[in-house]
Amino acid sequence: MDEEHLPEALRAVEDELAALLRRGRALSWEIAREVHPNLEPNAYGLLLWLRRSGSIRLTELATRLGIGKGTLSRQIHGLEGLGLVRRDPDPDDRRAAQLSLTEEGTRRFDAARAARLGQIRRTMQSWPRRDVEEFARLLHRFNDTF
Repeated sequence: MDEEHLPEALRAVEDELAALLRRGRALSWEIAREVHPNLEPNAYGLLLWLRRSGSIRLTELATRLGIGKGTLSRQIHGLEGLGLVRRDPDPDDRRAAQLSLTEEGTRRFDAARAARLGQIRRTMQSWPRRDVEEFARLLHRFNDTF
């Protein structure tokens, strides 16, 4: 579909996504600094996956995130150096490792996440609950099919 035939609603979606991504990048810098002053902004999403998973193999995490094992391994190494992530031997395969947040990583992540959720709560406090639920559902649907 060429630009001149693109429905106005799709143009609006593109415009709003661009604004959301721009704000998201700025927010990522803020949140990363809250977790640790030397944390790269894109590492917050990685920490979120580790927090949700509890413990996960590097290969499985790379698949879920859609990035290469080498790239992920370098990122994990940096997070280990900051004391936020640890590797433990996989009980099912001694050649592999399980990744998880350290106690310090969990503490710092949870504090930064609480601040982020507070921002979202303040932004959406005037929205009816059903609108917030619908927004979450639609974002999930978009991300799941994207």
